[in-house]
Amino acid sequence: MIDYRLVVGAIFLGLALLELAAGRFLHAEQTTPKDVILEVAAGLAIPSLIIPMTLTVGPMVVETVAPGSHNAWSHWPAWLMFAILLVADDLSQYAWHRLSHSVPWLYAFHRAHHSAPYLSVRVVYRNSLIYYALMPSLWFSAALIHLGFGAVYVAYIIPKMLVICTAHCSLPWDQLLLENRATRPLMWLLSRVISTPATHAAHHGRHQEDGVTHYKGNYGNFLFLWDVIFGTAKITNRRPTVFGLEKVEPASWWQELIWPLGKSSQQYGAAAQARERK
Repeated sequence: MIDYRLVVGAIFLGLALLELAAGRFLHAEQTTPKDVILEVAAGLAIPSLIIPMTLTVGPMVVETVAPGSHNAWSHWPAWLMFAILLVADDLSQYAWHRLSHSVPWLYAFHRAHHSAPYLSVRVVYRNSLIYYALMPSLWFSAALIHLGFGAVYVAYIIPKMLVICTAHCSLPWDQLLLENRATRPLMWLLSRVISTPATHAAHHGRHQEDGVTHYKGNYGNFLFLWDVIFGTAKITNRRPTVFGLEKVEPASWWQELIWPLGKSSQQYGAAAQARERK
């Protein structure tokens, strides 16, 4: 079986090198020591500690509840497993992401992902460790892998992570397809099915008034279709020129990465909620 972790790592590294070659990776004028700490610490801890933890503890919980359940569903057809993963993993991640932009204390765990004044593949794992540890989709996926979805999960997670990484990437591959007359119809369809650099950049924009930013929507990770279905989509072919948080109290790297709870989290959580209502 292919080790999907190596493939995902290669995707991330390849996009980072492309951004670096294009002068869109370092963002030296905007990057602070806090940004470096957040991105290095989260980028190492989330894929090497938090996700393996869910993949280890999740099956243990399932086996405790249903002894002998290992590979119990492995005989199911691959297409059905893939469809279940789209719901259990990707739709639940859409719901978790949307909820995190609506509940102040949850936003405190997610704000690190939006505090960067730039958008780059560097931001993919930039989140509170607790945000990922509590993410339902990771636990659902761990349970399904235990039940026999392992091989199909590999075929699912690689394209999902490819979409997520390229959607955060500062290289607008979607714009190239839109500018090409032959591929424009394909891009019209893709922009309504999967997350693209333009639609996801709109979610990271700093100023709602710029006509592009849509931080109260475009929550999809793999499938943008969830936003289309649930009315949170804003399909745009332009990218915001400024990224980051607007009118939200600053926080330390420790608060954004490890423990954001407390008075300050209530303050910037409330500010974020007010931002969403605009």
